Amino acid sequence: MAHHSAIERGRAGENVAARYLTALGWTILDRNWRSSDKGLRGELDIIAQDPTYSGGLIFCEVKTRTTSRSGHGSEAVTSKKYASLTALASSWLREHPDHHRGVRLDVISIHAGQGRHVRLFHHRGVSRP
Repeated sequence: MAHHSAIERGRAGENVAARYLTALGWTILDRNWRSSDKGLRGELDIIAQDPTYSGGLIFCEVKTRTTSRSGHGSEAVTSKKYASLTALASSWLREHPDHHRGVRLDVISIHAGQGRHVRLFHHRGVSRP
């Protein structure tokens, strides 16, 4: 995963995460979603349905790292980031009212080491830090 910019690295990590979730049998409903509410900034990386979660929705935040200097990717979901993600998830649900059977926030950390070595960590049901 040798990419030059943080944006390219992030998108590559999101692609790895989407392939992983699809391999689990999840359905990807949306990617890189931004709210039409101008007061909300940021995006939801992946919105998916997990068939083993009673058809509930999973909002996945994907964090990609090439080193551990700045910590594990899941550590980047601070209280402020968590609040932003939950506000974005609420906005997504308002715009998609047919999806309401349960919601969960997951964090997928991608560690892209030297060469082609990639490790994925899936943190299910992340709560407010």
